[in-house]
Amino acid sequence: MSNQSLRERFKLPESKTATVSLVIGATKDAGLIKADESDSLSTRYARYLPFWA
Repeated sequence: MSNQSLRERFKLPESKTATVSLVIGATKDAGLIKADESDSLSTRYARYLPFWA
């Protein structure tokens, strides 16, 4: 999952990027997702995996 894929899933415009980033950050802080270390280290292109993956 990425910021872009989450916006597409919920049919949100690109103007909602900051809102989606906040949701991703809160979900990451809650321990429900983790960063995909095999992908880019850039936060712009960050991808996330469920905590159990």
